[in-house]
Amino acid sequence: MKDKIKEISGYVLIILLILCVRTFVITPIKVNGQSMNDTLQDGDYMVLKKYDKEIERFDIVVVKRGKDRLIKRVIGLPKEDIEYRENELYVDGEQVDDDFGKGETYDFADYCAKDEYFVLGDNREDSTDSRIIGCVPREDILGKTDFVLFPFSKWGNVK
Repeated sequence: MKDKIKEISGYVLIILLILCVRTFVITPIKVNGQSMNDTLQDGDYMVLKKYDKEIERFDIVVVKRGKDRLIKRVIGLPKEDIEYRENELYVDGEQVDDDFGKGETYDFADYCAKDEYFVLGDNREDSTDSRIIGCVPREDILGKTDFVLFPFSKWGNVK
């Protein structure tokens, strides 16, 4: 009986470890839709790093929105004025190079309050992002992602 308990306890420990890692550290996530083209494609699988809490401009993050998980790029940080004029990004009135946007980004202006982030899809003409849903509260950001698992032809880090 003790041998059986010893044998089973090893498997239980492995399962608990995997569940803890997946719940608190990393988990796979699938790109759904065209909003991050050309950087990411519909169906790509990535690693969501739940432990990485240092969010910087142009990081790719996963946003919780109801049951959906949106993969977007951070454009605006807390307490910043974000504006696009004539397809150019301005942060607090200063022009900032944005090499990630594909297509035309129509003119808009917004402000991120404390603990809010402005996120956009790289495919600016086909993206449900902060232009529609508003700034995203920090607690709705599940983590960062920058590593493609599949397809293997894209294996590795993306920016």
